[in-house]
Amino acid sequence: MNRIIQGIHQFQRKVFPAHRDLFNSLAHGQRPEALFIACSDSRVSLEWITQCRPGDLFVCRNAGNVVPPHGQTDAVSATIEYAISALKLKHIVVCGHSDCGAMKGLLNPTAVSGMPDVKNWLCYADPARRALEIAHHDLPPGENLPLLTKLNIRLQLDHLSTHPQVLSGLREGSLELHGWYYQIETGEVQAWNAAEKRWVGVNESGPGVGLMNAGSVQGARHA
Repeated sequence: MNRIIQGIHQFQRKVFPAHRDLFNSLAHGQRPEALFIACSDSRVSLEWITQCRPGDLFVCRNAGNVVPPHGQTDAVSATIEYAISALKLKHIVVCGHSDCGAMKGLLNPTAVSGMPDVKNWLCYADPARRALEIAHHDLPPGENLPLLTKLNIRLQLDHLSTHPQVLSGLREGSLELHGWYYQIETGEVQAWNAAEKRWVGVNESGPGVGLMNAGSVQGARHA
C-alpha cells in the first residue's frame, strides 16, 4: 500500500495542479463518450489502452466482463440503465482480454469450486462455453481460451440487447454496441465485425453492431 499512497501524494503535488482546469470542469458534472463493460483484471487499463482523460469513459468492471440478461437487478444492469437514461451515452463497449482468469474458470470449473459466488456469476457466460464445445470440440487446449473469450464477448453483446434501454436505442439508431478483445502481450485491440462475421483490428471495425447483427454465439464457428 505504501506505493499506492505515494502515488496519491505525487498526483496531488504534480498531476492535479497541471490539470487543474480539467478537474474543475469535472467537478460540475460528467459527459463521458462511452460505457465500457470490462473485466476486473488489473492488467487491463482502459485509460491507457484508449489514451483517454478523466471524464471520458464511464466504466463498469466485473469478473469476465459479464452482462446478465435483463431482470437480474444487479449492479451491471443499474449501470447500463444510468448510462443510457441519465448520461445519454451513444456507445457501449464490451471489452474482454487475453489470459482471462474468469474464462479459465469457465473452462475448468474445478478451479473455482471453492469460490461459489464466482461460480454462480460465471453461469452468465456458460452458453459461450457450450457453444465452444459444440463448434470447436477438437481444438488443442491452448487455443480454447482466446476463442472462449471472444465467444463470451459476443454472448454479452446479446445479453445487452435484452435490456429495455439498449433495445430501444438500437431500434432508434441512437445507440451502438461494440465488442473488443484486448491482447495484453501485444497491445492489439480487435473488434467483432458482425457484418463480416470476423474479428478485425479495431481501426477496421467501422460502425458498431446493431440489434439485428449483434453477433449471436450461435455463429460460434467464427468465434
